[in-house]
Amino acid sequence: MFIKSLSLKDYRNYEYCVVNFSNGINILFGKNAQGKTNIIEAIYLCATSKSHRTSNDKELINLGNSEAHIKLTVNKQGIDEVIDIHIKKNNRKGIAINRIPIKKLNELLGIVNVIIFSPEDLGLIKNGPKERRKFLNLELCQLDNIYYHNLQQYQKILKQRNNLLKNLKKINKIDETISIWDNQLVQYGIKIINRREEFINDLNEIINKIHSDISGNKENLKIVYEKNVSNIDFKQKLENNLEKDIRFGTTSVGPHRDDMMFLVNGIDIRKYGSQGQQRTAALSLKLSEIKLVVDKMDDTPILLLDDVLSELDDDRQKYLINSLENIQTIVTCTGVEDYIKNSIDIGKLYQVSEGNVTLYDLHNKK
Repeated sequence: MFIKSLSLKDYRNYEYCVVNFSNGINILFGKNAQGKTNIIEAIYLCATSKSHRTSNDKELINLGNSEAHIKLTVNKQGIDEVIDIHIKKNNRKGIAINRIPIKKLNELLGIVNVIIFSPEDLGLIKNGPKERRKFLNLELCQLDNIYYHNLQQYQKILKQRNNLLKNLKKINKIDETISIWDNQLVQYGIKIINRREEFINDLNEIINKIHSDISGNKENLKIVYEKNVSNIDFKQKLENNLEKDIRFGTTSVGPHRDDMMFLVNGIDIRKYGSQGQQRTAALSLKLSEIKLVVDKMDDTPILLLDDVLSELDDDRQKYLINSLENIQTIVTCTGVEDYIKNSIDIGKLYQVSEGNVTLYDLHNKK
């Protein structure tokens, strides 16, 4: 799988631009705030329907305009797929695949499988559980349309239950309809728990070898799935916590409160690990994602590296770069020195300046 081209019209700081990518390593370099990350964001949007930077689609539209367009062409096993996204200021965005509008977002998921790695991801281990749940959901939704459906249903039911809890708090009375929402919440919650457990088990079969290699065989890494509830006790815990839930107007138990623990040589590095250990674990996690996608989808994902190489030390840089073979990679950076220093084989080099993307002559790079 590789992206052939991306065109943007009135998107962020771009009035119009077309970028044709190499199926190898593509570098977008330039000063800060020129639009490099906007290209990464647009690709991510075409893969997931969402921005990784904002939940407000209006922010994606160039100032002074009422709509924006993204068109991405991806080649999958020799066949081109075209994704068109039409973002409107006063309406929902429209998405078409091969010129046919889709009705449900899960029709988009899995067409382009991307793994994004940014400086913020280096903090995945030390940040709060919300970030780790986001990681779980984003990757699983790309890999599994059934998981996406179950998650959507769970979130809708959770919202309905929380609304009812807030109402019960006002009238100080338990409504028998709460049990209906509880049954549905458990039904979809159990499916989410089972799939997350399977995913983390799959990651564990991959991640320890990668982490051991990066750390010079000094560290063993294991991910532990910290389930807020189990399949067996979910319904009972909802019933036991009902009075508390009414008092606070929110559901206190369920997979929406899950977490992951990262053990290095048996130590929880979320709490006791050094920054170096946490960053190495985050890098191991991203590289494990790549291998897992290859194993499960029988295709390579596209790797998006958003200004991350400068945040890694030389050893981690070299390991990451050596892992890019046969994977289309789109990189943003302020300079190309790190890539030249590591003798990286660059497919295409683009300079980004004030919303303009210019193909750079590789023979003239310094």
